[in-house]
Amino acid sequence: MRLGRRSLLLTAAAGTAAAATAGPAAAGPRTGGGPVVIGHRGAAGWRPEHTAPSYTHAVQTGADWIEPDLVPTKDHVLVVRHENEISQTTDVARHPEFADRRTTKTVDGRAVTGWFTEDFTLAELKTLRAVERLPAVRNRNTVFDGRAEVMTFQEVVDLARRLSREHGRTIAVFPETKHPTYFRSIGLPLEPKLAAAIRRNRLGRRECVVQSFEPTSLRRMTGLGVPLWQALGTTGGPYDLPGRTYEEMTTPAGLAEIAAYADWIGPDKASLVGTSLVADAHAAGLRIGPYTFRAENQFLPERFRHGSGPNDFGDAFAEYALYYRMGVDAVVTDFPDLAVMARRG
Repeated sequence: MRLGRRSLLLTAAAGTAAAATAGPAAAGPRTGGGPVVIGHRGAAGWRPEHTAPSYTHAVQTGADWIEPDLVPTKDHVLVVRHENEISQTTDVARHPEFADRRTTKTVDGRAVTGWFTEDFTLAELKTLRAVERLPAVRNRNTVFDGRAEVMTFQEVVDLARRLSREHGRTIAVFPETKHPTYFRSIGLPLEPKLAAAIRRNRLGRRECVVQSFEPTSLRRMTGLGVPLWQALGTTGGPYDLPGRTYEEMTTPAGLAEIAAYADWIGPDKASLVGTSLVADAHAAGLRIGPYTFRAENQFLPERFRHGSGPNDFGDAFAEYALYYRMGVDAVVTDFPDLAVMARRG
């Protein structure tokens, strides 16, 4: 990587006052400010994901929305983790008092071994500390291991509102219901708890957008007055609709069906290249926010890579520029600071 670009990226990582002056976030289209920048699990490129430092860094460097993935505890409290299996994102394996909780479960048809949030009370989870999920890729983030606790969804809402006041702009929360069919099957449904939290906090369209890969989960969230976001995978289909494929959902007919209950689609960024998906989504009355933008070479198209290592930073700015020209309405990114800088041109 050239020294000039490396210096620019390090400056972005530190955060600058200018980066925190992006226009206000809104669940609807931005007015004159370009696409919405969504901090994927906070600023996961710079801090261990789903932690208060990660969310705070995202907002400090310009993110409009912050994304918490929601899973339940044994006592049915919504907490924020990438998955219900937490061996990669917490120090649970270092706690001998929880050694007997390690088990194997079938989640969405796949056998998973480890420790699961639904086997812990909130009080027990609060004794754990977060660690970097991708230490081989983001070794720099391991310096923060052990410094942050597992957050509840309510704590993320409280943090977003505090940061909104501090920065003078509305920060929206962008919760995702994780494995909702599985959790409903074990008596810990996500949607009633999330709906109750939205009502209790009086979250409106500018403060909350609910996402899921499962259409049934989203349909259970209608009537709350907040936008809904249908996430789309690259292979297979949603677990709650056997026989339905994501490919079918991105056809004009499939998009029209989504538009009957949702406001957004969130496809993998690769599915936009060489296709008419952006135009087709807009024609169906949907906004579109692809995922997940990252700066490391292994996550970039080959033409945007620099240096020789898979974890070296490539030309992330060129990739953002490409998608901004496509007309996307949002980007979901591990590096919200870079997305904001690219949005300014």
